[in-house]
Amino acid sequence: MSAEIVIMIVGAVLMLIAIVDSAKLGLMDIKMRILLGIIGFILIIFGGYSVGTVTMPGQIEQVAEGNKLQVEFPVKKVQITSPVEGDSVKCRILTMGVYPESHDKDIWVLLKPSDNKYYPQSDHTNTSFKRNGEWQVITRFGGDQGESYDIIVYETDPSASQFFSATIQSWKDALSYPGLEFEELPSGATEVDRIVVSLQENCRGVF
Repeated sequence: MSAEIVIMIVGAVLMLIAIVDSAKLGLMDIKMRILLGIIGFILIIFGGYSVGTVTMPGQIEQVAEGNKLQVEFPVKKVQITSPVEGDSVKCRILTMGVYPESHDKDIWVLLKPSDNKYYPQSDHTNTSFKRNGEWQVITRFGGDQGESYDIIVYETDPSASQFFSATIQSWKDALSYPGLEFEELPSGATEVDRIVVSLQENCRGVF
């Protein structure tokens, strides 16, 4: 149970005590009942506001788009269409691609900067958004201007998807993003495409 819910429950209990005492018990003087009622009301309002704030989708991100690759249809494999190999990209971009009609696995984008660690990327849906043969995911860079990054696409089974989702959540909770070693990548993740890009600006500390 979240702290916000607990605050709302405490507030409701305080208001209930004040109301019951006023109607039946009469154990407290009127000032105490009013004080409890006010405190309870404030806690309910505060808790409700906090819940709404926490559970709202994040602020809409402004993302850049790179150059786009021309693909032949029908699509025969999962691949990146934007950015393209050798692109110079901004700190936050939309990585996009295509997938065959019969494809039924999740698609994940991982970044591999110069530290040779792997960083799964996600937006509010965690896995890349798939629809009508196209996929996309917000991709966030955190390195120095000119630094090279591998953008790697994996298709995953449910257990690998769960691993990446849990990893991202644990990093967010800890406010620390240490990256994954190659040996830590789940066996249910299969690399299907990879390109190399570089940063056109300093992105360190942006996120």
